[in-house]
Amino acid sequence: MDFELTEKQKMIRKLTREFAEEYIAPVAEESDRIQELDPTVMKKMKELNYFGTCIPEEYGGAGLHDDTIAFAIITEEIGRIDASWAITTGVHCSVCAYPIYKYGTEEQKQKFLIPVAKGEKIGAFLLTEANAGSDAGGVQMTAEKDGDEWILNGSKIFATNGGIAETMLVVAKSGEKGSRKELTVFIVNSDTPGYSVGVKEDKLGCRASNTSELVFDNVRVPDDQILGNIGGGFKLGLQILDYGRIVIAAQCLGLAQGCLEEAIKYANEREQFGVKIAKFQGIQWKIADMATDVESSRLLTYRAAWLCDQGQPYGLAGSMAKLVASEAAMNAAHQALQIHGGYGLMKAYPVERYFRDAKLGEIYEGTSEIQRLVIASHMLRKR
Repeated sequence: MDFELTEKQKMIRKLTREFAEEYIAPVAEESDRIQELDPTVMKKMKELNYFGTCIPEEYGGAGLHDDTIAFAIITEEIGRIDASWAITTGVHCSVCAYPIYKYGTEEQKQKFLIPVAKGEKIGAFLLTEANAGSDAGGVQMTAEKDGDEWILNGSKIFATNGGIAETMLVVAKSGEKGSRKELTVFIVNSDTPGYSVGVKEDKLGCRASNTSELVFDNVRVPDDQILGNIGGGFKLGLQILDYGRIVIAAQCLGLAQGCLEEAIKYANEREQFGVKIAKFQGIQWKIADMATDVESSRLLTYRAAWLCDQGQPYGLAGSMAKLVASEAAMNAAHQALQIHGGYGLMKAYPVERYFRDAKLGEIYEGTSEIQRLVIASHMLRKR
């Protein structure tokens, strides 16, 4: 059992941390305020191939398709500075680009994957609807066969990257088999007639990340834009989410790490009763708990990534990582803000934003309650 990172992974961490501190940190607060991603950061991320992290070089990617740990490290380091950017790139790569690479035809890879991997088009995965959130099988968007095309009708909500996405994986109901719905995943570009962006959500946290409603009004999609098999969308959707949870765990891990570092920094600077507050046992215990939670999250996240790279089942490990890391981030944000006291409520300190950002991790890509159901079902099947 080797817990040592490779030299390449160490270098990736160093370079990504330097990039995040130099380019993202100075604009993070302003991006949060105006609820928009900084265009300079966007341009730089495209240049450095962060939008093609988990895609082979032959399809325009960075070539880390067989190193999910490196992908997790990149997401962690970006999330340490700004969860909005970690979500934007993480979702783009993990639940749009990677599924096209993993399950798409060669024609689909040439047509859709290359521009997505290069960051020329932003990607999104559209599953959630008004009546289909935790219940992934509750999808009501319809896909009706018409010759060699499918006609999509319905809407999706809470779509991460929705308002800026140009290539999307869309889950729709393509038929019924007995009493069960059959779902299919379609690849759709935003310039397809009948597609439109609805309401952009005004969120509590991760405000720079675009979350929008998307509307499909008689959107025609040809047969060759089906990802996987007709009727195989439910299983495929769950497989896509399994991979995505590793990345969300990494994003939450980075946020928790950022909270820990800010708490330590403030505790070593702030004086009360004539001493640095880091000298108080109550503060020390908070720091100790935060540090332990961060390391626990890191071990679970990297283990899930390692299992993925070894070609072993990783769904259970991914759910465990996502559950622990998201709750660790929320707890770390809470404690970091508490250590800051009144200053923690002020936007001049990053922990105010971190506290708001942390809550999202416990909800999207499967709530903590859903993760516990997933974990329990795996464990009970083993008996």
